[in-house]
Amino acid sequence: MKIVFLGIGTNLGSRERNLSEALAMIAENIGKILMSSSVYESEPWGFKSDDKFLNMVVKVETTLSASGLLGRILMDEVLLGRVRAGKQYTSRKIDVDILFYEDLILNEESLKIPHPHLHVRKFVLIPLCEIEPEFMHPVLKKNVTELLKMCEDKSEVRKYSCAP
Repeated sequence: MKIVFLGIGTNLGSRERNLSEALAMIAENIGKILMSSSVYESEPWGFKSDDKFLNMVVKVETTLSASGLLGRILMDEVLLGRVRAGKQYTSRKIDVDILFYEDLILNEESLKIPHPHLHVRKFVLIPLCEIEPEFMHPVLKKNVTELLKMCEDKSEVRKYSCAP
Protein backbone atom coordinates (compact mmCIF):
# COMPACT_ATOMS: atom_id res chain seq x y z
CA MET A 1 0.00 0.00 0.00
CA LYS A 2 1.15 3.51 -0.85
CA ILE A 3 0.14 6.79 0.78
CA VAL A 4 -0.83 9.61 -1.56
CA PHE A 5 -2.16 13.11 -1.08
CA LEU A 6 -4.70 14.40 -3.58
CA GLY A 7 -5.94 17.96 -4.02
CA ILE A 8 -9.55 18.33 -5.15
CA GLY A 9 -11.04 21.52 -6.58
CA THR A 10 -14.26 22.67 -8.25
CA ASN A 11 -15.76 25.99 -9.30
CA LEU A 12 -18.61 25.09 -11.66
CA GLY A 13 -22.06 23.69 -11.00
CA SER A 14 -23.00 22.38 -7.57
CA ARG A 15 -19.57 22.62 -5.99
CA GLU A 16 -20.53 20.72 -2.83
CA ARG A 17 -22.01 17.86 -4.86
CA ASN A 18 -18.93 17.82 -7.12
CA LEU A 19 -16.68 17.34 -4.09
CA SER A 20 -18.94 14.61 -2.67
CA GLU A 21 -18.95 12.74 -5.98
CA ALA A 22 -15.17 13.06 -6.29
CA LEU A 23 -14.70 11.69 -2.75
CA ALA A 24 -16.99 8.75 -3.53
CA MET A 25 -15.07 7.95 -6.73
CA ILE A 26 -11.73 8.20 -4.94
CA ALA A 27 -12.94 5.79 -2.25
CA GLU A 28 -14.34 3.39 -4.85
CA ASN A 29 -11.62 3.50 -7.52
CA ILE A 30 -8.39 4.67 -5.89
CA GLY A 31 -8.30 3.55 -2.28
CA LYS A 32 -9.24 4.13 1.31
CA ILE A 33 -9.47 7.78 2.34
CA LEU A 34 -7.50 7.99 5.59
CA MET A 35 -7.95 11.71 6.24
CA SER A 36 -9.84 14.62 4.68
CA SER A 37 -9.23 18.30 5.24
CA SER A 38 -11.94 20.86 5.74
CA VAL A 39 -13.33 22.47 2.61
CA TYR A 40 -11.87 25.86 1.70
CA GLU A 41 -13.12 28.52 -0.69
CA SER A 42 -10.57 30.39 -2.77
CA GLU A 43 -10.14 32.67 -5.71
CA PRO A 44 -9.10 31.09 -9.01
CA TRP A 45 -5.33 30.69 -9.28
CA GLY A 46 -3.60 31.49 -12.58
CA PHE A 47 -6.68 32.84 -14.40
CA LYS A 48 -9.66 35.19 -13.94
CA SER A 49 -13.16 33.97 -13.14
CA ASP A 50 -16.10 35.19 -11.09
CA ASP A 51 -16.62 31.64 -9.82
CA LYS A 52 -14.68 30.83 -6.65
CA PHE A 53 -13.27 27.37 -6.03
CA LEU A 54 -13.98 24.91 -3.29
CA ASN A 55 -10.81 22.98 -2.44
CA MET A 56 -9.79 20.20 -0.10
CA VAL A 57 -6.99 17.66 0.34
CA VAL A 58 -7.31 13.96 1.10
CA LYS A 59 -4.79 11.41 2.29
CA VAL A 60 -5.41 8.07 0.56
CA GLU A 61 -4.02 4.56 0.84
CA THR A 62 -3.75 2.95 -2.61
CA THR A 63 -2.35 -0.06 -4.42
CA LEU A 64 -2.09 1.87 -7.69
CA SER A 65 1.24 2.84 -9.19
CA ALA A 66 1.83 6.55 -9.82
CA SER A 67 0.95 6.21 -13.52
CA GLY A 68 -2.02 3.98 -12.69
CA LEU A 69 -3.22 6.60 -10.22
CA LEU A 70 -2.98 9.34 -12.85
CA GLY A 71 -4.89 7.21 -15.37
CA ARG A 72 -7.65 6.49 -12.86
CA ILE A 73 -7.92 10.17 -11.89
CA LEU A 74 -8.19 11.24 -15.53
CA MET A 75 -10.95 8.68 -16.18
CA ASP A 76 -12.83 9.67 -13.03
CA GLU A 77 -12.59 13.39 -13.88
CA VAL A 78 -14.22 12.70 -17.26
CA LEU A 79 -16.97 10.64 -15.59
CA LEU A 80 -17.57 13.57 -13.22
CA GLY A 81 -17.91 16.03 -16.11
CA ARG A 82 -14.42 17.47 -16.49
CA VAL A 83 -13.79 18.98 -19.91
CA ARG A 84 -10.19 19.75 -20.82
CA ALA A 85 -9.69 22.53 -23.35
CA GLY A 86 -5.96 23.02 -23.82
CA LYS A 87 -3.19 23.67 -21.32
CA GLN A 88 -4.40 27.00 -19.92
CA TYR A 89 -6.17 27.18 -16.56
CA THR A 90 -9.96 27.44 -16.82
CA SER A 91 -13.04 27.04 -14.66
CA ARG A 92 -13.91 23.38 -14.16
CA LYS A 93 -16.44 21.09 -12.59
CA ILE A 94 -13.75 18.94 -10.97
CA ASP A 95 -9.98 18.83 -10.75
CA VAL A 96 -8.00 16.19 -8.89
CA ASP A 97 -4.24 16.65 -8.56
CA ILE A 98 -1.63 14.25 -7.24
CA LEU A 99 0.23 16.35 -4.67
CA PHE A 100 2.49 13.67 -3.20
CA TYR A 101 2.93 9.95 -3.82
CA GLU A 102 4.84 8.93 -0.69
CA ASP A 103 8.27 10.54 -1.16
CA LEU A 104 8.46 9.74 -4.88
CA ILE A 105 10.13 12.27 -7.16
CA LEU A 106 8.96 11.90 -10.75
CA ASN A 107 9.57 14.36 -13.59
CA GLU A 108 7.99 12.99 -16.75
CA GLU A 109 6.17 14.91 -19.46
CA SER A 110 2.78 13.52 -18.43
CA LEU A 111 3.32 13.31 -14.67
CA LYS A 112 5.29 15.37 -12.20
CA ILE A 113 5.38 14.35 -8.53
CA PRO A 114 5.42 16.19 -6.17
CA HIS A 115 2.99 18.56 -7.88
CA PRO A 116 5.23 21.31 -9.30
CA HIS A 117 3.08 24.20 -8.04
CA LEU A 118 1.87 22.98 -4.65
CA HIS A 119 4.40 25.07 -2.71
CA VAL A 120 3.14 28.34 -4.26
CA ARG A 121 -0.59 27.71 -3.77
CA LYS A 122 -2.19 28.57 -0.45
CA PHE A 123 -5.38 26.73 -1.44
CA VAL A 124 -3.32 23.52 -1.44
CA LEU A 125 -0.97 24.23 1.47
CA ILE A 126 -3.63 25.30 3.98
CA PRO A 127 -5.71 22.08 3.75
CA LEU A 128 -2.55 19.98 3.47
CA CYS A 129 -1.23 21.57 6.70
CA GLU A 130 -4.52 20.75 8.37
CA ILE A 131 -4.14 16.99 7.84
CA GLU A 132 -0.37 16.43 7.61
CA PRO A 133 1.59 19.51 8.77
CA GLU A 134 4.92 17.72 9.13
CA PHE A 135 4.94 15.96 5.75
CA MET A 136 8.32 16.61 4.14
CA HIS A 137 8.48 17.82 0.53
CA PRO A 138 11.03 15.41 -0.99
CA VAL A 139 12.50 18.00 -3.38
CA LEU A 140 12.37 21.21 -1.34
CA LYS A 141 13.30 19.42 1.92
CA LYS A 142 10.83 21.48 3.94
CA ASN A 143 7.64 20.32 5.63
CA VAL A 144 4.30 21.69 4.46
CA THR A 145 4.01 24.01 7.47
CA GLU A 146 7.33 25.62 6.52
CA LEU A 147 6.21 25.85 2.90
CA LEU A 148 3.02 27.64 3.93
CA LYS A 149 5.00 30.15 6.01
CA MET A 150 7.23 30.84 2.99
CA CYS A 151 4.38 30.97 0.45
CA GLU A 152 4.00 34.34 -1.28
CA ASP A 153 0.49 33.63 -2.59
CA LYS A 154 -1.68 36.56 -1.45
CA SER A 155 -5.03 35.12 -2.54
CA GLU A 156 -7.81 34.73 0.01
CA VAL A 157 -8.43 31.18 1.24
CA ARG A 158 -11.10 30.69 3.89
CA LYS A 159 -12.87 27.74 5.47
CA TYR A 160 -16.15 27.00 3.77
CA SER A 161 -19.10 26.33 6.05
CA CYS A 162 -20.86 23.63 4.00
CA ALA A 163 -18.89 20.39 3.65
CA PRO A 164 -19.61 17.43 1.36
